[in-house]
Amino acid sequence: MDSTANDLVIFSGNASSALAHDICTYLKRPLGASLVKIFSDGETRVEIVENVRGKDVFVVQSTCPPVNDSLMELLLMLDALKRASAKRITAVIPYYGYARQDRKVKPRVPISGKLVADLLTVAGAQRVITTDLHSGQIQGFFNIPVDNLFAAPVFVQDIRERFVGKDLVIVSPDAGGVERARAYAKRLMSDLAIIYKRRSDANKAEIINVIGDVKDKVAIILDDMADTAGTLKLASDAIRKRGAVEVHAYVTHPVLSGPAIDNIAESPIASFVVTDTIPLSAAARGCGKIRALSIARLVGEAIIRSHRGESVSGLFD
Repeated sequence: MDSTANDLVIFSGNASSALAHDICTYLKRPLGASLVKIFSDGETRVEIVENVRGKDVFVVQSTCPPVNDSLMELLLMLDALKRASAKRITAVIPYYGYARQDRKVKPRVPISGKLVADLLTVAGAQRVITTDLHSGQIQGFFNIPVDNLFAAPVFVQDIRERFVGKDLVIVSPDAGGVERARAYAKRLMSDLAIIYKRRSDANKAEIINVIGDVKDKVAIILDDMADTAGTLKLASDAIRKRGAVEVHAYVTHPVLSGPAIDNIAESPIASFVVTDTIPLSAAARGCGKIRALSIARLVGEAIIRSHRGESVSGLFD
């Protein structure tokens, strides 16, 4: 898509440089010139190298590992653009870190997702574009517009191409993901199943039951993110024991920390499909099961529609 608007500029942080380049390629625009370095004491240094006065600026940066470094880099870029008199500043955050800390689960703990929203706003963000938020209500943490994109168009197209004529069942790995799984099942005209699990601690889950018929079907587990992939391993084990012929996983955000790669490699999951909201580590790229799909076109369309004042939600009609 060719965008000829002279006042649209896209910048990138280090965490999302590859995705930002792909977005700029899709939009046929150059990436804005910026400098991000680390001082010897660990402080982050940011410099916007080109004039942005009166421009509509989009900063692409996932707050992914190293999470705090990526977040600080984004905040400093937003502040630099604000002080450089950009007309409008949009933070494009393909993966919104701290999203799982969205409520008080026990006394005397912070609501970190809300704090990050406040930091972004104070730093200069006037709008946010993100992808598959862990919980939709996080949009309410902001006092500025938030466009929450969905990886569904990318995943649905891939599933249709790969599993033509297969008897599919879409599986939600927990109760919280049922709405997402139901939407996919409707688009793919397939059955739906739900994993009932109990979480004893962070990153620890126990599969209690599989609700729905998976016998003799190709099961596709859908989730917004995979951290240690422990739940996905347990879910795939349970699904295979109940007679599924194949198990595949589609996960938007490949956090993949700790033993994640080993869990995926040792699980019955035949393929593990993710997006490029988070760059894959060398270990993840070396795992034959893991395959990444690009969301550059989706985010690029959202950027140009936002710039033109058109409907972003129309991408998902």
